[in-house]
Amino acid sequence: MQAFQDVLLEKKNHIAQVIFNRPKVLNAISRGFIGGLKEAAEYIDQDPDIRVVIMLGAGDRAFCAGLDLKKVIVPGESILDGWNVRTIHDAIQKCRDAFSIYEKLPVPVIAAINGYCLGGGIEIALCCDIRLAADDAIFAMPEAKLGIVPDMGGSSRLPRAVGAGMAKEMIYTGRRIDAKEALRIGLVQHVYAKSELMAEAWKLAEEIAAVHPAVTQGIKRVINTSMSSPLEAALNFETATSMHATQFGDLTKLQEGNK
Repeated sequence: MQAFQDVLLEKKNHIAQVIFNRPKVLNAISRGFIGGLKEAAEYIDQDPDIRVVIMLGAGDRAFCAGLDLKKVIVPGESILDGWNVRTIHDAIQKCRDAFSIYEKLPVPVIAAINGYCLGGGIEIALCCDIRLAADDAIFAMPEAKLGIVPDMGGSSRLPRAVGAGMAKEMIYTGRRIDAKEALRIGLVQHVYAKSELMAEAWKLAEEIAAVHPAVTQGIKRVINTSMSSPLEAALNFETATSMHATQFGDLTKLQEGNK
C-alpha cells in the first residue's frame, strides 16, 4: 500500500484502489487530500501495469462530503495556505486540476460511491469514467446555499452528465437526491446494495482489465475528445486512434468471430 497524505493507494492484479482516507470527517477535502489525489494520480500514470482504477472513500459513511469547511477557516490548515499562488483563481485552478487529472489519466477510472457524496465529492466523481453507487448514497451540490459557485468542475461537468436543466435544479437548490434518483437522471450508471458495491466495482474493473490496455486507453481518449469536439473532427480522431490501438489488439478474435 502507498500512502499519499490523506489518500491511500492499493494495487492488485492490474487494478489500483485510490482511497480517500479521512473517514472521521466523512472524507472531506483538505489540503492533504488535494495533494494526495495529485500524488496518487502521478503514481498511477507512471505505472504501466495499472489498467483500471477504483476510487472510493474510507469507512462506511461517505465517499466524500465535499470541502472541509472547518479547515478553511483555520490559519495554516486551509487548502489555500502553503501554496505558491498569486490569486484565488490560481488556488481554485490548482484544486480543480487535482480532480481533472483523473479524467485525463490514460486508464479507466471507476467511482464506487457510498454514503454522502456532496459538493466536491460529486465534482471528483464526475471526473471518473463510470460511477457506481450504493443504495445508501446521498448526492447534493450545496455550494449555492453557502454563497459559492461550484468551481471544481461541477458547473461544467454536471450538465454534461445529467443535462443542463437537471444540473441547474440541483445546483440552484442544493437539494439532496438518493441513489435511485441519481440513477434515473444519469449521474450514476448502476446502483447496488451497500454490501455488494465493492464486489461489483471489482467485477467491473476485472472485466475492463482483461481487455488489452492499448484498446481501452484508446477508447477513453476517443470518447473524452469527442465530448468537446465537432463530430467530423471526433470521427477523424476515432479513425486515427483505432489504426494505432488495434495493432496491439488480438485480431484473431475477430477472425474467430466471423467463422
